[in-house]
Amino acid sequence: MFWFDVLFFQARSWAEAMKPPKMLWLIMLLIVCVVVQYNIISTWLVGGSNSGTGYGFSYAEPGVATAVREELLNAAVNRLRLDDSVSVNIGQKVLHELIMQLGRELLAVGAFGEVSVQTAAYTSLSQVPLTSHATPRLYIITPTYRRPEQIPELTRMAQTLMHVQNLHWLVIEDAENKTQLVSDLLQRTSISHDHLVAPMPQLFKKRKGPKPRGVSNRNRGLEWLRDNATDGVFYFADDDNTYDIRLFEEIRTTKQVSMWPVGLCTKFGLSSPVVVNGTFVGFYDGWVAGRKFPVDMAGFAVNVQFLLKRPKAKMPYKPGFEEDGFLKSLSPFDPEEIELKAKNCTQVLVWHTQTKKNEASAALDLGKYNNTNLVILKQLIV
Repeated sequence: MFWFDVLFFQARSWAEAMKPPKMLWLIMLLIVCVVVQYNIISTWLVGGSNSGTGYGFSYAEPGVATAVREELLNAAVNRLRLDDSVSVNIGQKVLHELIMQLGRELLAVGAFGEVSVQTAAYTSLSQVPLTSHATPRLYIITPTYRRPEQIPELTRMAQTLMHVQNLHWLVIEDAENKTQLVSDLLQRTSISHDHLVAPMPQLFKKRKGPKPRGVSNRNRGLEWLRDNATDGVFYFADDDNTYDIRLFEEIRTTKQVSMWPVGLCTKFGLSSPVVVNGTFVGFYDGWVAGRKFPVDMAGFAVNVQFLLKRPKAKMPYKPGFEEDGFLKSLSPFDPEEIELKAKNCTQVLVWHTQTKKNEASAALDLGKYNNTNLVILKQLIV
C-alpha cells in the first residue's frame, strides 16, 4: 500500500497550495485514495490472505459485505479527520459528506471488487487503531447503566466526541449483557469505540446505603488500556456531564496527571485546584473528608504510559473516595506534581450536570395501540 500513501501525501500537498474550487477536485482524489486503501485493508483483515483467491469469499450472512463497506468508509472518514491540513480548509462536516458520498458511489459500481467474507472471520474496522503523530490519542472511559436518561445522555455526549480528533471511546455498561440501543447508537457514530460490560459485584449491590457506582466499569477500562494501549491519555468521562470540546485538546499534552476546574460540583458549585501565580497550593472542594485528592471524577486525566508503570493502580469500591483512592494508587505521585490545565485553572470546561430523574414509562395499552408506531417507540423508551 506504499504507493497509496505516496499519492495521498502528494495530493494533499497540492491541495494545500490551491484555493477552492480546484482544491475540492484534489480532495476527491484524496478520498478515492483513502477509500481504496481501506477497502484493501478490510479484505486482508477478513481473511483474504488465507484464501488464495484474494477477492470473492463466500459469507454466511447477506449483510456482512454491506457492513464491511460502511465500516471502511467510516475508517476513511477518520483517516482524513486526523489530517488537520485537509479538514481545516474545507470543514469537518463537508469532508465527512464528501468521503461518504463518493465512497458509496465507488463501491456501488464495483470499482474495487466485491468484499464478502466468512462471518466468523469478520473483524470490525472500528477496532483498527488510527494513529496520528501530531496528536496523542485520547481514551475516553465512560461508565453507563440502563435508565430512562441513558440514551439521551449518551447521544449528547457522542455528538460532542464526534468533533474530537484521534479519540477512542470505551463505553462500559453496568450490566451482564450489552444493551442493543447503546450498541446501535455507537454504530451510528463515526467514533472509534469499544462497547464493554462490567457489572457491579453482587457483594456491593447488596449493601445498604451508597453504592460504588461506576467502579467496576472504570476498572474494566483500565484493564482494556493495559491490554491494548501503549501511549496516549485517558479520561474518566461520565455520560451525564457537559463538556466543552476545548477540554479534550487541553488534556492531550498530559505527561503524568493533569487537573482542571469542574463546575456545578458540591455546595461550592466548583471543584478545582487552587493556584497562586501559576503554582498549585491546594484544593477547593465542598467535600474534603480527609481526602488527599479532594477532586471530582471529571477533573483529571492520566497519561497511559504513566499508568502502565503502575500495574497495581485501580479504583477502590469505596463510595465517595473513588477518585482519591485511584489517584493515591498512582503512587509515587503527589499533589505538587499536578499539571494545571484550563489556563492555570481559570476556565471551566466541564460541568457536573445532572439530568432530571424520570420514572420508568407506563406500559403501552396494546389493545388500543397494537398496530401503531407507538409499539416501536416504546422499545426505545425505558
